[in-house]
Amino acid sequence: MSSHEAPETVEATVRRVPRYGVFMGIGVVLGIIVAGILTMVGSYEPSEAANVVYPPGQVFGFLLLWTVPAGLALGGVAGLILERVSQRHDRTVRVEHETIITND
Repeated sequence: MSSHEAPETVEATVRRVPRYGVFMGIGVVLGIIVAGILTMVGSYEPSEAANVVYPPGQVFGFLLLWTVPAGLALGGVAGLILERVSQRHDRTVRVEHETIITND
């Protein structure tokens, strides 16, 4: 046995929101790529002060500590900017809201 109430018409806002996780994930991937490029471009000659040579793997790891968080942050900022831009395209629609109550 179910009871139907009269449907009421309400206004709702329809808008598209970017998925922040996707943008932040792309930023992380770009940070890894940038760290790889910087590792390949760097020179591995002994420094004059300490006469130490860091291996490329260690340089890549140190660069990841900077480029991955920067890419994550930039991806999040890009998502926020796209959300603000997409707010101009919001639209208001009229929908019928119906409540159905069932008695078990």
